[in-house]
Amino acid sequence: MRTRDSAPERGTDRAGEGRADGGPRYLGIDVGGTKVALRAESATGPAEETAFAWGAGRGAEHDLARLAASVGTLTARTGEPFRAVGVAMPATVGPDERVTAWPSRPEWTGLPLGPALRALFPGAAVAWADDGDLAALAEAEAAGCEDLLYLGVGTGIGGGLVLGGRLCPGPDRGSFELGHLVVELDGPVCVCGRRGCLQATASGPATLARAAHLRGAPVDFDDLRAGLRDRQAWAVTALDRTGRALAVAAVGVAELLHPRLAVLGGGFAAGVPELVDRVAEHLAALARPGLPRLPVAPARLGGLSSLRGAVLLARRQ
Repeated sequence: MRTRDSAPERGTDRAGEGRADGGPRYLGIDVGGTKVALRAESATGPAEETAFAWGAGRGAEHDLARLAASVGTLTARTGEPFRAVGVAMPATVGPDERVTAWPSRPEWTGLPLGPALRALFPGAAVAWADDGDLAALAEAEAAGCEDLLYLGVGTGIGGGLVLGGRLCPGPDRGSFELGHLVVELDGPVCVCGRRGCLQATASGPATLARAAHLRGAPVDFDDLRAGLRDRQAWAVTALDRTGRALAVAAVGVAELLHPRLAVLGGGFAAGVPELVDRVAEHLAALARPGLPRLPVAPARLGGLSSLRGAVLLARRQ
């Protein structure tokens, strides 16, 4: 997690602080592979949300211009600038605030993320963290559980671990890269270049590609859901492998760090509720005698965990 407090000095009018129209305003931004979501909150007023889809390959400058336009629209709707901003990022950001890796958007590599974000929000405190970490933080708060493992299944695999109410390994030691945990030594090649990462087997696109291979025909998200509803073998088998890979990863984490609850979230998982049962069945099969089985539940915030975590990060600045 990286932060930089650039808020105005005390005594100035900080984004509505102390006003009767809802108080300080906070913004959370969830930067995804195919979509960016924004949520603005105040101390007491109603929340405002917006989102836009974006394709890869247009360049970081184009992407930032799209983000700036959406921020401008949301600011106009809320009527005030923001006191603090939290950003959920899937990219790896180095200590110099530059993006060091983002496989799905390589054109962002080398981008000075900190200056770029602060330029969008002059006068606000700006912080960013891994999207999986922030999702875990939000889900732990929602569940009232201080020891929680989050598995987010979407375009990729996000993960986060909260122990004793704090992120593990911690903001100064990097993010919890569950998606790049190797679960199959001879598994498919991941976008990171390594073979067998959880993301390469259990992400939404990986599941759809496997279903298409088994079916012998293209499969989109709606096709998969229809196939699961009709108990088609190609759909059931494709999802079962995803569930097994997620369970293998969760068991490995549980053996070392002992979370009390695993939560399954992300956009893909939210649209395929059967996945929770598949993961639970494999967790039961992998349980070690004499130890309690790790319970798994759907994310309370659905596909919005990272976005809510970004707002929570803003509120904590």
